[in-house]
Amino acid sequence: MRVFAASIFVLSLLFSHCSYADTVWLKNGDRLSGRIVLLSGGTLLLETDYAGTITLNIEKVATLKSEQQLLVQLDTFNTEKSKALRPAPEGSVTLVNGGEPKTLVLTDIKQLMAPRPIIEDLRWKGNINLSADYKRKESSSDDYNLNVSSELRHGLWRHDLDTEYDYETKNGAKKTESFEASYALDRFITERWFWKNKAKYLNDHIEELRRQYVYGTGPGFQFWDNELGALALSSLVNHNKFKFNSGEQQSFNSGILSWNYNRYFSGKVFELYSKGEFGAPFIGDINYIMDGEAGLRFKVNSWAALTLKAELNKVSSKYGDVNDRRYTIGVGVGW
Repeated sequence: MRVFAASIFVLSLLFSHCSYADTVWLKNGDRLSGRIVLLSGGTLLLETDYAGTITLNIEKVATLKSEQQLLVQLDTFNTEKSKALRPAPEGSVTLVNGGEPKTLVLTDIKQLMAPRPIIEDLRWKGNINLSADYKRKESSSDDYNLNVSSELRHGLWRHDLDTEYDYETKNGAKKTESFEASYALDRFITERWFWKNKAKYLNDHIEELRRQYVYGTGPGFQFWDNELGALALSSLVNHNKFKFNSGEQQSFNSGILSWNYNRYFSGKVFELYSKGEFGAPFIGDINYIMDGEAGLRFKVNSWAALTLKAELNKVSSKYGDVNDRRYTIGVGVGW
């Protein structure tokens, strides 16, 4: 009986912890219950058990109530922890943090999120996509593509890691084999301006241009970044080192314009995205460099998606040209 009673007590504690509900009052009089996931870029993300995850324009919200511990970012450099949120006059909310309660205008809050272990203000998102294409006719071919992309944001820092592997055979002979990896570290100076440092490596076993090493630095501007999408442009000065199959090597500097864009539609069911860079070398031996992709993701459920993707990798030089185009359909997971 004691074990049974203890079990019931523990379960009741777990249930009471999991059954808490945040409340959102809208200016039109509606009241919504659920769990506040994130407030960022003027958009409030509310997870519900009756309509999934929904997005709300913070300008349409009258006030909030929550028993969660939340990190409240007031501007780029100031963040405080709230033990609870209490309703306040329309367009505002009261923060309870153990001291004197503080009432804030909702539209003045830059970001609201639950603290994470170790790094409290951590935001991590990413995708893993796999595509395969098999043809069995007069000529047979197998084509595989694996892509992993991840973005981690905490405080004034943002980390981006992208890797991709392509492998293709035709009639048993290798036609394509390449590996590409890049890492970027952004340091935000203001809410929108940041400084980017980036390194990229590409190894191609087939093309005339076998290896590329790229290191770049320069300013960037974040036009927006919220739960409905993001757009950032960066202007970098790169140092490039190319190694060709002929044994020739070429080192040069270049100016690069890079972009990273994504946008969700239909309640985050569809995602349109594009990222890449276009460069103009500061020498005459290489005319230009372009590496980019664009695609569409369709979410099958909360974590799986179908992906349509088009890629272009192009280099024009007197040592040899690269003009790779790929169109793939695949499946993936996202978080």
